[in-house]
Amino acid sequence: MPTKDDGAAVWDLIHQIDNLDLNSSYSYLLWCDMFSETSIIVEEEGEVVGFISGFIHPNKPNTLFVWQVAVDTSQRGKGLATRMLFKLLERKQLAEIQFVEATVTPSNLPSQYLFMGLAKKLNTECVVGNYYTSVDFPRTGHEDEQLYKIGPIPRENNK
Repeated sequence: MPTKDDGAAVWDLIHQIDNLDLNSSYSYLLWCDMFSETSIIVEEEGEVVGFISGFIHPNKPNTLFVWQVAVDTSQRGKGLATRMLFKLLERKQLAEIQFVEATVTPSNLPSQYLFMGLAKKLNTECVVGNYYTSVDFPRTGHEDEQLYKIGPIPRENNK
């Protein structure tokens, strides 16, 4: 679980990744502090190489919304993002989660493959639909964001 002390390093990681929206450093401090139970960080040799920020959807208590997935270039192609998602879903605080949702732009093929692959590994559905359109954003140039909904997630303890 991340802590507020990880916020600056997470900001640095996101800053290095071209296809992710970089938010304020304050937002990452806040995220690592207040949403640590639904987020995950991976370090290698003292450096942050992976981060997923997520939260329990306020209107859907059985849904984990994944906000950002960041993997350092040195770790790509090794399945780190998938392992982070599985580790999150194993947490006792998320035992009631039945769905994972995320928004993904049409050009972000790695994230599309990640969430479709997650559904396949969980032996469940991945439904993709329109969510935010480019006109919803305050400036031009932002792509549409499609909603990926994975689930229901089979849980041994929810039989």
